[in-house]
Amino acid sequence: MGLFPDNQPISVSQLNLLVKQLLEQNLIGLWVSGEISNLTRASSGHYYFALKDERAQIRCALFKSFADTLTFPLQEGDAVELSGKITLYEARGEYQIVVQEIRQTGAGRLYAAYEALKKRLHSEGLFDNSRKKTLPKFPKTVGIVTSPAAAALRDVVTTLHKRMPMINVIVYPTAVQGKGSEHEIAKAIATANRRCEVDLLIICRGGGSIEDLWAFNEEVVVRAVAESKLPTVSGVGHETDFTLCDFAADMRAPTPTAAAQIAAPDRMEYLTYIDNYKKQMQQILRQRYFNNSQHIDRLEKLLRSPKELLMSQRKRIEELSQQNKINILRIINLYQQKIQIQTNIVNQFLPDTIVCRKQLDIIEKTLNQEKVRKLTQLSQRIEIMEELLNAVAPQKVLQRGFSVVMDSRGKIISSPQRLRLGQGLDIRFAEGTTHVIVAQENKQKDLFD
Repeated sequence: MGLFPDNQPISVSQLNLLVKQLLEQNLIGLWVSGEISNLTRASSGHYYFALKDERAQIRCALFKSFADTLTFPLQEGDAVELSGKITLYEARGEYQIVVQEIRQTGAGRLYAAYEALKKRLHSEGLFDNSRKKTLPKFPKTVGIVTSPAAAALRDVVTTLHKRMPMINVIVYPTAVQGKGSEHEIAKAIATANRRCEVDLLIICRGGGSIEDLWAFNEEVVVRAVAESKLPTVSGVGHETDFTLCDFAADMRAPTPTAAAQIAAPDRMEYLTYIDNYKKQMQQILRQRYFNNSQHIDRLEKLLRSPKELLMSQRKRIEELSQQNKINILRIINLYQQKIQIQTNIVNQFLPDTIVCRKQLDIIEKTLNQEKVRKLTQLSQRIEIMEELLNAVAPQKVLQRGFSVVMDSRGKIISSPQRLRLGQGLDIRFAEGTTHVIVAQENKQKDLFD
C-alpha cells in the first residue's frame, strides 16, 4: 500500500519533500568519488561544484564552515572523495550532496606528492637558472630518450630531418610509463652522458594523464636530468602538461615536436646563417686586404738603401756621443758647484778649534796643578795617620813596659777571675815570651808595712 490513496494526485512540493526524506533517511554515511567540475566560490565563502565521472554528475555544495577546515585548495579537475548529506533542493527539484568531509584521491594525491617534491628539489637548487646549460646552435648529432614504440619518437625524428636533413639521431630506448620506468629513463640518460656521442639530448613522450606522465616526476629522473653533462630539452606531454623533468632540463618544450624544433635549427635558417657568415668573412677579408695594401705602401715609402741607413745611423751615433760628452761635463760641473756650496756651508758651522785648544790647555794645566796639590795633601794625611797608628800599635805599647797575658789557646786574659790554679799562661813582652803556671796566691807585703 502506498503512502497516498490510489489515483490521488500530490503536489510537486509534496513529491520533492517525500524524495528529500527518502534520500536523507536511507543514504547515510556514503563516500562518493569523482572529479570536480564547474567549481565556483560565492561571496559568502560557500563552494558549489559538480562531482562527475565518465557517465554522470551530481551537484555539490560545500558551505564556508566546512570549507575553512580544508587542508588543500579545491581546484577544477581535482579527483576527490567526499561524504555528506545526500538531499534534495526542493525549489528546483535537484538532488545534491551537502559536503561535510572531502579528501584528495588518485590524481589529487599525485598532485600533492608532485608539489612536495617540487618544493624540496627547488630548495636544493636543482631548478636554478644558474645550472642551465646553453643549447648548441647547430648540433651535429641529437640523442632521444623515449620509447621506440611511441608516436612521439616518430614526430621528433620527422621534425629533425625536415628541419635539418643532415643531422644524426641516436635513440636511447626506454619505457616511459609503468612500474620501474623511472629507473629505465634515468639509466638511458646516464648512458647517453657516459657515451658522450651526441651534442644534445631530447627527453620526450606524448600526452596522457598525470598517472601516465608520472615517471617524469620521479626524483631519480629529475636528478638524472639535472646532473646531465649534455644539454637537455624536455618535451613531455601536451602544452598544458608540466612535469618536474621540465623544470630540471635546460629547456622546456610544450610538446615533443616543439622539442625537435628547439633542438635543430631550420635548414633555411642554417643556410641563411652560412650565407651571412660567408658575406661577413668576405667583407672582413676584403677590408684586411685593403688595410694590408695601405700598410705595404707606407712601408715602401719608408724603405731606404742599407748604405744610406748605415750612414744615417753612424751620424746619429756620433751626435749622440757628442751629446753624451756635453751632458757628462755639464753634470760634473754641476756636482762640483754643489760640493763647493756644501763645503762653504760646512765651514760656516765648524767650531773655532784654536780658541778651544787654548781653553783646553788652560784647563789641562789647572787640572795638573790641582792633582799635585791633592796628592801632597793626601801624602801628608797618610803620614799623620801612620804616626797615630804607630803610637797605638801593640808593639809600641809593649816597649813602654806593658805585657800581654794569654792562655794556652792564645786568648788574652783580661781579668784575674778567669785564672785557675795550675793553669799555664804565656806572657808576651816587647822582647820575647815566657811561659808561667798559676800557683797558690802568696800575698807580698807592702814595702811600707
